[in-house]
Amino acid sequence: MTSLSTELNRQIGLIIHRSGKVEFVILGDYNRIEIPVLNKIRSAGGRLRGLRCVHTSFSDTGPNEEDIMDMACLRLDMISVLTMKDGYPDLLHTAHLIPEPRDERDWHLLEPVHPAAQQQSCLALIEGIEQEFSKTRPIRTVDKGHDRAILISVGTGSRAEAEDSMIELSELARAAGVQVVDRVIQRRRQLHPRFILGRGKLIDIVLMSLRNGANLLIFDQELSPSQVRSVTNNTDLRVIDRTQLILDIFASRARSREGKLQIEMAQLKYMLPMLTTKDDALSRLTGGIGARGPGETKLEIDRRRINDRIARLAKELKAVGKQRYHRRNRRRKHDVPVVSLVGYTNAGKSTLLNTLTHSHIQAEDMLFATLDPTSRRLRFPEDTEVIITDTVGFIRQLPAELLKAFESTLEELFEADLLLHIIDISNQAWKEQARVVEELLRKLELDKIPCLRVYNKIDLVRDNLPSQVKNGLCISAQESETLKELLGMMEHMLIDMSTAKK
Repeated sequence: MTSLSTELNRQIGLIIHRSGKVEFVILGDYNRIEIPVLNKIRSAGGRLRGLRCVHTSFSDTGPNEEDIMDMACLRLDMISVLTMKDGYPDLLHTAHLIPEPRDERDWHLLEPVHPAAQQQSCLALIEGIEQEFSKTRPIRTVDKGHDRAILISVGTGSRAEAEDSMIELSELARAAGVQVVDRVIQRRRQLHPRFILGRGKLIDIVLMSLRNGANLLIFDQELSPSQVRSVTNNTDLRVIDRTQLILDIFASRARSREGKLQIEMAQLKYMLPMLTTKDDALSRLTGGIGARGPGETKLEIDRRRINDRIARLAKELKAVGKQRYHRRNRRRKHDVPVVSLVGYTNAGKSTLLNTLTHSHIQAEDMLFATLDPTSRRLRFPEDTEVIITDTVGFIRQLPAELLKAFESTLEELFEADLLLHIIDISNQAWKEQARVVEELLRKLELDKIPCLRVYNKIDLVRDNLPSQVKNGLCISAQESETLKELLGMMEHMLIDMSTAKK
């Protein structure tokens, strides 16, 4: 290596597996060497990668800042720098990660030795390092198929806003069946265009993932395709953003055919700009009659297939939408008033529907526990009959793809004679949640339909009811005796609206 490096006047590096097999040979320039993307090499959450890097250097010092950064971000077993003198090996400088910082450093530099005088077993040293990391965290559940995530929020706003949003992200992760092992909040004057956060903080997060056995990073902000690729390539951890997390929750909860079609369309539209080719040679896969010339790359074929699938889904959703339209027409012919429940997710809409109509639809203390719209008949004390409908809950930063995909479902709201805006009064952020719902209703042009504010879960705040509660009714959806005033108000408003129409 030193002989070739001197002859070429370039740094030469080797990526070596623990078995001793050389996985990559890297040719750098005089001053630096760049490690390629290692996504084809085995890497499990919370573990070192099983690879070490050894490269030559024309300076007489050990690993520089870039070497340490590569070792940390790529979770290398260790990195060794071989200095040279007159074309011959001089000293081997080796650094490795450590589970607990020493002297404000998350890595340790071994005493430099001549390669011929190396006595310590490299494999024994690496196994010892991994054992130290394993002592600082619980038994790995990642390898058993359970995701362990670090939540990350990077923004330019206030820390209080970031913490509120992080609480909601934690609830979303819980709804997706992900175990949250740590949280990181970073405020920046300007977001990094490539990594969204600083590379120093990125190193801290990688070391945090090693200590906690994490295999997933969930960002509270929406990431661009290039940012996802950059963070993934430089950390070797799976990376998703808030939008993808919500889409995954919806995909796991959709039960009806329409819901599944809507979610698949939203996911495909989200995935389309994320596509990138992994074939560096851009090999052509088609040609001949009908495809003279260069043909198509695999990337182009994948994009075309996704676009074709989106077009087919749009046709199927249109057909399902027509069926829903006919059902609404039948309701209109019978002149049955419609009351729709709207509100932030987990505000208690499904519980209220169950209590009012003695139904048993799924209702859990979890974000997006129910997605598919549900309609039930409700009879008022004065023998007036109405249809009461529960729709999907809203949330801040609701993905645009999702809102568009659920257009046909949300059309149910346009047929409503009365909207009940259910607000979780026990949530500290209830005012912000109510504002989000009202803003989305305006965006959907539903703000012209009469709307009654219903403050739910007063059983949790009876002794400390916020003074800002006004222009609405206070109820507990689980206690039917608190709903009498609500039923009377609903009936009164519907009668007044019916009288006004005549």
